[in-house]
Amino acid sequence: TYLKYYIMNFKNRKYNIFSFFLNYVRIFYKICIRKRGKRVNLFTPLDIKNKRLKNRVVLPPLVRFSMVGKDGYVTEELLEWYKDVAEGGTGLIIVEASCVAEDGKLRDNQIGIWDDSFIEGLSKVADIGKKYDVPMLIQIHHAGFKDEVARVPEEVLDKILDQFVEAFKRAKKAGFDGVEIHGAHTYLISQLNSRLWNIRDDKYGGSFEKRMYFTKTLVERTKNLFDDNFILGYRMGGNEPELEDGIAIAKYLEAIGIDLIHVSSGVPNPEKKQEVKIDIPKNFPFDWVVYLGVEIKKHVNIPVIGVRNIKSEEQASMLIESEMLDLVAIGRGMIARPNWVEFAKKEYYKRTGKMVK
Repeated sequence: TYLKYYIMNFKNRKYNIFSFFLNYVRIFYKICIRKRGKRVNLFTPLDIKNKRLKNRVVLPPLVRFSMVGKDGYVTEELLEWYKDVAEGGTGLIIVEASCVAEDGKLRDNQIGIWDDSFIEGLSKVADIGKKYDVPMLIQIHHAGFKDEVARVPEEVLDKILDQFVEAFKRAKKAGFDGVEIHGAHTYLISQLNSRLWNIRDDKYGGSFEKRMYFTKTLVERTKNLFDDNFILGYRMGGNEPELEDGIAIAKYLEAIGIDLIHVSSGVPNPEKKQEVKIDIPKNFPFDWVVYLGVEIKKHVNIPVIGVRNIKSEEQASMLIESEMLDLVAIGRGMIARPNWVEFAKKEYYKRTGKMVK
């Protein structure tokens, strides 16, 4: 299927001869590896540092507004939700966006991590992961200022950077296995990464390196936290505003020490009025955001999570078995069926005749 995809793109002039040849070699190599018994599937474990993921399925950071009050504290209902997912056998859980500042929430009822009083409740969430042997990261977030980010005083961004640092420390105290920086979806760090919105002329913007200053400084100031048992993930915009920008960001993130990339959407090109914000091959069988992840994976050596409208076991398996992605995020499917992984094992058996423990 993967080879057919590239052949069709070549016919449609989406690839030049050299690019087509490289991808053909890559596919041939994968086939040879599989014949030697090293084939990867949806249920193959993956090690990130000292943490073992039992399969390639990820619960993405779904903000469960209906389960959280305006005070931002963890509720019993929220704990039950994470228990159901962990018990259902997913490989990795990324806990929903937790805000570093009360005035930086994306909505009133969002969990907080802006002071130590949140640690007790967050620790209960982290304990669920330990009980069911599921690594848990927590996403760290600030909503930002949208297209006004260039006008925000430098000292305000300095303060928010300090708040991110403190939030990382709280996440580790709470017992999580790592954090995911929220650098996508047009929130603060996505705004700073964007060459469209970040037209500042200070340390936080201007050149590519200055647009990445916030992220780089955050990583540098917290590197002492990230031992072999604490993972540093990053949810990034694969279109910031174009795929080429996303590729540059991903390569930079790997270079500064990010362990895991989760590719989603960023600040789009305003000329792209339709839902699909980049050009993709007509026959690409998945969502355009998945395409961002597939393409970015070709340029980095750290694991890449793909997300958006991956619903069935067959879709997820195709992405993993073809090595288009390292991990797949199942969002709505998990809401409908927290034991999605167990259901997927049954579907895999029906489709292939192979039993998965």
